[in-house]
Amino acid sequence: MRRSTLLGVVLVGGSILGFTAFVVSPPASSLDAALTTTTVSSTVPPTTVPAPTTSTSSTTTTTTLPRRSVVIHGVGDTNFDTSYIPNLAVHGFEYAFAGLDGLFETDDLTIINLECTASLLGSPLPKEFTFRCDPAALPVARRAGVDVANLANNHTQDFGTEAMLDSRANVNRAGIRAVGVGPDLATATAPTIVTVQGWRIAVLGMGGVVPAANWLATDDRPGMASGDDVEQMTAAVRAAAEVADFVAVSIHWMWELETEPRADDRAAAEAMIAAGADMIFGHHPHRLGALEFIDGKPVFWTLGNFIWPRLSDAGATTAVARVVISPEGEIEACLIPAFIETSGQPVLRGPAPCGES
Repeated sequence: MRRSTLLGVVLVGGSILGFTAFVVSPPASSLDAALTTTTVSSTVPPTTVPAPTTSTSSTTTTTTLPRRSVVIHGVGDTNFDTSYIPNLAVHGFEYAFAGLDGLFETDDLTIINLECTASLLGSPLPKEFTFRCDPAALPVARRAGVDVANLANNHTQDFGTEAMLDSRANVNRAGIRAVGVGPDLATATAPTIVTVQGWRIAVLGMGGVVPAANWLATDDRPGMASGDDVEQMTAAVRAAAEVADFVAVSIHWMWELETEPRADDRAAAEAMIAAGADMIFGHHPHRLGALEFIDGKPVFWTLGNFIWPRLSDAGATTAVARVVISPEGEIEACLIPAFIETSGQPVLRGPAPCGES
């Protein structure tokens, strides 16, 4: 699946012009500047399926399935640990989504990075930060519109391997599709396939911030999919691209507090896009970074904190990544500005600059 024509993009150093207009202090007036979007042409053909046949006919015809516009949202670090975010214990988990105006309920696909172990099993490892969230948060997130959760990050095994696998099961049980971890490498690197509006969209989860080597999945060891092993990453993308129209990658990478990708991050992004990735949602640095296009594919380098404590204005400045696929397979991408006004509650600071608001 290749798209070639890049239209209407204004770039500075490869990044979207005007992005820094809202990476500033909290007043709403400072976040009002619209963000530049892009459109990329697609050559994805219509989906066809065999039409019903009868026993009196040996011929088979095909019926074209209609393809409609698809709206995809991706966000960064999402945490439901009530000991870390006491507001969620006081107000309930619904509080986390109250400032989004139902954004995820009205889209077609929402992908988050779940930055806590959603299990009551296990004991905390000897780490500076260990995050455990009550599995009761998961059905609330599902009702709020969350569809897929990447679990491949540096907190997925904070309470051990058994808790990680239980977290995966709890996420799936809540109706959210877990990606990025599993009982073995094949499961951890496998995509989930979501069919929406006539399109097949594969979602992969990867984690490049690895506390210890034994956190990584192998053929016979539970763990997470690597976000550092480019050969493994590109193989997963290629396999996903063979069975889907579009491939989305949610990846935990880069360095804490940095907003610009380093050379190895850029090389990994370029390799995944060459292998067939159509959009990349990055997270981990706890800061909001730029939206950039590589070979016409949107790369959200770091989406910052999302459901997180309000620790500073810089850490509270965030956004929702938005990708819109047209019925013809053209892509628009942009950032919807948001701000964590109180701990645990991101609030939208403006309309979507691309697609339907």
